[in-house]
Amino acid sequence: MSRTLIAGRYSLGRELGRGGMGSVHLARDEVLGREVAIKRIGMLPGATGPDLARAEREARLAAMLNHPHVVSVFDLVADQDQHWLVMEYVDGQSLADRIRAEGALDHAAAAQVMWQVADALASAHAAGITHRDVKPSNILLSTSGEAKLTDFGIARSTADASLTQTGLVTGSPAYLAPEVASGSGASAASDVWSLGATLFHVLSGHAAYDVGDNLIGGLYKIVHEEPPRLADAGAFDTLLRATMAREPSDRWPMERVRDRLAEIRLDPAAEGVTSTTTLVTDPSPASDTSPVTEVIPPVPPVEPVTPVEPDGRPRRRAVWPWLAALGAAVLAVVLVLALTDDDPADEPKQEEPTAAPTSETTSDSPTTPAVDTDQEIRDFITTYLDTVTTDRRATYAMLTADFKAESGGFAGYSRFWRTIASATPSNIVVDAEDLTVSYDVDYRTVSGGSDGGSVRLQLERVDGGYLIAGEG
Repeated sequence: MSRTLIAGRYSLGRELGRGGMGSVHLARDEVLGREVAIKRIGMLPGATGPDLARAEREARLAAMLNHPHVVSVFDLVADQDQHWLVMEYVDGQSLADRIRAEGALDHAAAAQVMWQVADALASAHAAGITHRDVKPSNILLSTSGEAKLTDFGIARSTADASLTQTGLVTGSPAYLAPEVASGSGASAASDVWSLGATLFHVLSGHAAYDVGDNLIGGLYKIVHEEPPRLADAGAFDTLLRATMAREPSDRWPMERVRDRLAEIRLDPAAEGVTSTTTLVTDPSPASDTSPVTEVIPPVPPVEPVTPVEPDGRPRRRAVWPWLAALGAAVLAVVLVLALTDDDPADEPKQEEPTAAPTSETTSDSPTTPAVDTDQEIRDFITTYLDTVTTDRRATYAMLTADFKAESGGFAGYSRFWRTIASATPSNIVVDAEDLTVSYDVDYRTVSGGSDGGSVRLQLERVDGGYLIAGEG
């Protein structure tokens, strides 16, 4: 039986799925001899123009992201009066289908899947791209266990003008961040919320918000009510609070979310597990999961950037006058359902050491300049530079409180050091009397480049060790 040939190159096969933005088929690229997924677009009545614009955007933005956990887009072709988006074929199922069939994922599997998605989103955010529709149905799982983020149809680059029309809601309601549900623009922080809402779904077997047919009521809950929490989140509890925080500025950046998920992958029971919590070791039906919707305020950051009430709770914003306008908009326009700052607040407060370790000292060691030897200070600075590229939290603790503030808090400190792969000092000159150290440093960046310069640090002696008190 002959198969339909699209654009003289792609032999059309069986349908893989269908959604509001079009249908997806398996196809064979007869030129390169490989299977591809091909999406027919422009199917919504009266919406061919915007759909084509979204397809062009998806092709352009996905092409910018050469990432192993992003579905590649190969081509955008026209055949007679139809348009097709040609993509990488992922042999498997969506995360939504996996949960629907098998129930919530166990903690180890959840960490593995969500780490891959967070890595893809961190790369997108670094390129200035916001996905804007992160949800289980847009995450594909291959038969080998690899996760891939797809459907950048409503994604947006910082260089793009928005395709969103007045009153047109883009994204899937159950996973929208509060600021987006209230009508504001999406940002990287909005993707962080959506990833957290997806993680909630993965762990519980159901969405955090049951929007159903009551769209207005569902959006109202997202905007005005504290997000639901899971009593058995275990090691994911802090992460859920740091992603599903109502204030965008209270959310972790995607890079930090990815790094935390990487830690949980290595030890899924690392933190937050109480004596009454039993981690799931085998997938179980969604009906076996008893959701807990206890309202618990988000974990406050180390250096809050939003006002707080006297009892320490984040100050709630005034009720937004959006409900009437949203109701009118929903009645007037089409709700698009797709195929269905960067400075963060600091992390939740953790106890930090007051001084970094130095060479051996004894309880009866004097605190006079006599012990401020050149070798001690050399050891301190080389330890600092050896550690800063692998454990920024540990080296941040090697700064005085004033220098932490001068560095812009942990977010500002980390913004520079996360770009550095190694820092090698040379020509170290120590003034033990003034507690200063000068040196030349060779930086190797994570992108493969190099840089360097001369540095002079002022140290402070604290509890038998040293802290960095200033630079210059």
